[in-house]
Amino acid sequence: MNDTVDKLVIFLAKRDGIDKLVKTFQYVSKLVHWHAEAAHPDAAHRAKKWEVASGLSRKAFRSGRFLTGFNALRRNPGSTPTFRLLGVLANAGEMVYFFFDHFLWLARIGVLDAKLARKMSFISAFGESFGYIFFIIIDFIMIKMGVEQERKLVADSRKKPMEEVKAGVRKIREDRVMRLMAVAANVADLIIAAADIEPNPFCNHAVTLGISGLVSAWAGWYRNWPSC
Repeated sequence: MNDTVDKLVIFLAKRDGIDKLVKTFQYVSKLVHWHAEAAHPDAAHRAKKWEVASGLSRKAFRSGRFLTGFNALRRNPGSTPTFRLLGVLANAGEMVYFFFDHFLWLARIGVLDAKLARKMSFISAFGESFGYIFFIIIDFIMIKMGVEQERKLVADSRKKPMEEVKAGVRKIREDRVMRLMAVAANVADLIIAAADIEPNPFCNHAVTLGISGLVSAWAGWYRNWPSC
């Protein structure tokens, strides 16, 4: 059995693990900048530098990440026609997001023309939000199926050993929690993407972005944290 330090090492060895840590830095520093901007401009300036550096670091870590969606479609497109369609739409959106994020990163660090950054940001955010909508739909369908399966399992409990029923219910509930965490993260990221697609006072407010970013990061921490 691994202790907390062992689990932390395993977590940070994953690309998603280090991404969630740096995402936490990014959005904590955004909130610090907002809070300190008026009274402590020097501290706010340092927090802004931390936020920008964290955001650029995350883009570098995500190099080649668009291949994850492609491989998911290649290896496991879905068990039914409905899930295959939703999977194609969700992963296609995510692939667009991660692919154009490369060009946004290069524009932000000065390798490409800085004028491309706005266009790349819009395309990337649009693909991200498009994909997340379908990932959310998939998770809600799976949660509904899990609830129905749990009810059936409990209803048939007299015909099966109690330990088997308890194990089955525990597995369904654990999956439900993970899917709810995924929905929370995707909704939070959808709000952040909306701020790029159609800037507005609510989505673009530092507090909205900061809280959304932390919800997404911490839901990702929970989902990726080693279980044993």
